[in-house]
Amino acid sequence: MNVVLWIAQVLLALAFLGAGYDQAVNYDDARRRLAWVAAVPRGLAAVLGALEILGAIGLIVPAWSGVMPWLTAVAALALAILMGLAVIFHARRHEIPQLAFSGIFGVAAALVALGRFLWSPF
Repeated sequence: MNVVLWIAQVLLALAFLGAGYDQAVNYDDARRRLAWVAAVPRGLAAVLGALEILGAIGLIVPAWSGVMPWLTAVAALALAILMGLAVIFHARRHEIPQLAFSGIFGVAAALVALGRFLWSPF
């Protein structure tokens, strides 16, 4: 179970790192590609991107370093909550592809959190 969770953590971290970078740093490009980014203020997009980047770091660094490894489960839970809120946002805007993306990654993050809290904690 530990190996499966590590694989999920790395894949989620890469996905959230890329998405967060787009929102926080590459705002103009993200705004052209994603309608929802244009619908929120630049500052909010930057904060959301920064939260995704921090979550991605939190999925890997605490567990890898052994320093407060419980933060990995907390980071996964925080990302699951963030994606749950994103599902609500996209549902209200009728953005089905983004809703599905947020839902899938939210469920994956929730499973990692559950796995690290209960099944295979550090």
